[in-house]
Amino acid sequence: MKRCTDEQTTRLAAHVFVCTNERDSEYAACAGAGGEETTAAVKTWLRERDAFWSPIGVSTTDCLGLCSAEGTAITIQPRNEWYAEVSPEDVPALLSEAFGEDADDVA
Repeated sequence: MKRCTDEQTTRLAAHVFVCTNERDSEYAACAGAGGEETTAAVKTWLRERDAFWSPIGVSTTDCLGLCSAEGTAITIQPRNEWYAEVSPEDVPALLSEAFGEDADDVA
């Protein structure tokens, strides 16, 4: 194992985590509430602005603790922004507010 904390720099100014957690229970989970579709919408919005992976990263994640049948959970780090009940249709407004209409407000 090689620890890279002291030498690693990143080109990412922010990272969007989208919950795609699946759960076999009576409780809602983001996978069943459009998690994959919401992830695709985030990636598409960023690609259209040439901001996907530089300067904004996107990853799927397990449970963020904001489960709802009404949509998926998203967090934007290191901004410590948290969103629940996000649908693919919500993504343009959410990301425009977070990063600016052209994704040029990421610093």
